[in-house]
Amino acid sequence: MPSLPIPYPLRLAAGALLFLLCMALAVPAFAAAPASAPLLAFSARVAGDDARTRLVIDFDRKPEFEVHYVANPYRVLIDLPETDFGIKAEEMEARGIISDIRYGTMAAGRSRIVLTAARPIGVVLAEVQEEKGATTYRLVIDTAIVTDQAFQEKMKTQSWQEASASAGQSAMLLPGGKAGGPFVIAVDAGHGGIDNGASGGVTKTEEKVVTLAFARQLAEALNKLPDTRAFLTRDKDEFLSLSQRVQLARNEGANLLISIHADTVRQKDIRGATVYTISDKASDSLAASLAERENLSDQIAGIALSEEPAEVADILLDLTRRETQAFSVNLARSVVGAFKDQVLLINNPHRHAGFRVLTAPDVPSVLVELGFLSNKDDEKLLVDPAWQKKVAGLLARAVGEYRTTVVANGG
Repeated sequence: MPSLPIPYPLRLAAGALLFLLCMALAVPAFAAAPASAPLLAFSARVAGDDARTRLVIDFDRKPEFEVHYVANPYRVLIDLPETDFGIKAEEMEARGIISDIRYGTMAAGRSRIVLTAARPIGVVLAEVQEEKGATTYRLVIDTAIVTDQAFQEKMKTQSWQEASASAGQSAMLLPGGKAGGPFVIAVDAGHGGIDNGASGGVTKTEEKVVTLAFARQLAEALNKLPDTRAFLTRDKDEFLSLSQRVQLARNEGANLLISIHADTVRQKDIRGATVYTISDKASDSLAASLAERENLSDQIAGIALSEEPAEVADILLDLTRRETQAFSVNLARSVVGAFKDQVLLINNPHRHAGFRVLTAPDVPSVLVELGFLSNKDDEKLLVDPAWQKKVAGLLARAVGEYRTTVVANGG
């Protein structure tokens, strides 16, 4: 007996039913993989800038993992149980501070992700998040630039057992001001590398040279204070973006950031030191002009502000918490007080503007313009090691007085 033709609507319904049945069978198989089966990493995202990079990987089950550090080159190792990486290559392309990402099987029952960087980095967040309403898990690894000293310390103190960053731990964020340690100060020598900064009219000395020489003198003077550790954001002629400078201060748990500059202005008769704190509105046209010029530092090296991640933009809009801003103002007043009658000051020496290097939300920060390379008298002093040492000592004294005031007020 010949078969009767199946009407098209019934064939379409049958096909849809078969598709849904296959999907229904496939989903439980994915969600209920046996514990002995390899983990499945099925998607990933990488995002970041030149100060931070975030890696996010989605798994079918909760991954246990460990984080280790290896040098030459600088690498972060993320060790996992046996894992099948069903990830598209473009999803794991290196970005930001990460120059290379590799992943795969290490040995029987073990897999590894290797993050390589050109400069020292550290893991500042490592956690597993359970996706709401799903049976999948998300591994989040945040890395940020650190000083070489901090990286070496991680290498020295870790062991393959103690270096574990268990999925059950809370986020390992490194906020400014670590409890129980020394008073930490980030000394930031402005400009560097491809960014020369201003230039002297007589000696032609570049600002980046002046700031680094003074920063070294200041760090030396600060390290003579009791229970104090000062470090340089840059200790050689290298370029650091503004966000990198902020991130280095935060990663080191800095209690203060002092950024050193020696700018130029058109009016060559203007001279004297100035101390700046951050504000969304400049105190005057000179402050606005200097902030605008200093904030161009990144663009000189080809870094556009629009390339920065959303959280950085949020910081620029919100600027700093009120408490941090109050501490910054107190520090500025201490510096002006220490300089009075000892160092020539500009009129109204405490000013404010939107300097991006001062945007750390949890680190009180000031920018000190030592003087103006556009003024021949200031220039003569700025390149004088004896003058630099004297002013560095005064600035260190101001920091000591600020710290005493903060402690006395319970800060």
